[in-house]
Amino acid sequence: MIGRLRGELALVSGGLALLDVQGVGYEVTVPLSILPELPSIGEPVTLVIRQIFREDSVSLYGFSNWQQRNLFDLLLDVKGCGPKFAMALLGTLGPQAIAQAIQINDTHALSRAPGIGPRLAERIALELKDKIQEHIFEVKVASQPVQSRGEDDLVSALLALGYRRFEAESAAQAAKESASGLEEQLKHALQALKK
Repeated sequence: MIGRLRGELALVSGGLALLDVQGVGYEVTVPLSILPELPSIGEPVTLVIRQIFREDSVSLYGFSNWQQRNLFDLLLDVKGCGPKFAMALLGTLGPQAIAQAIQINDTHALSRAPGIGPRLAERIALELKDKIQEHIFEVKVASQPVQSRGEDDLVSALLALGYRRFEAESAAQAAKESASGLEEQLKHALQALKK
C-alpha cells in the first residue's frame, strides 16, 4: 500500500495532481480545498495517500495531512458514500466544516456538496456522530506544539487503567480544572469517565 508520496509537482488539473517521484508520474486525486496549499509546478510536495483497489482500477487519493485522510476514511465507512462523494465533501466544505456539520447534525450543510443528497447527508451525520468526536480530538492534539503534548502522571494513570488516549486526556483536562493534587484529580477523572 502507498501511504505517502514525496516528489515534484508536475501538473495540477482540476482535482488531479501529477507527482513526479524519481521519474515515475503518479496521478493523485486531491480535494479542491487543498489546491491553494499545493506549491508551484516543479516544486517539491508531500501528500498523504489513500490507495483504493477496485476490480478494474487502482486509485490514489492525496491529502495535506493524516487527519484529512482519517476523515476521508471515516466518510468511506458510511454506506453509499464512496471515494467520489467523500472527495466532494472534503473539496466543498473542508475538514473542519464537515466535522462541525456532523457534530451539530447540520445535514443541510453536508448536502451542499455535489452528489450528497438529503438521505446520504442524514446517514453521514447519524453514523459518524460518535466517531467524529475522536477525530476532532486527534486534530486538536496534532495541532498542539510537541512540547505541550508531554504525557503527565494523571493521563498515564488513566491509560494504565485501560482508557483510550482521547478519553484519558479529556477527563484529565476537566479534572485538573476542578481539583488539585493527583489523587483528587484521579478521582474526578474516574467519576467523569463512568458517566
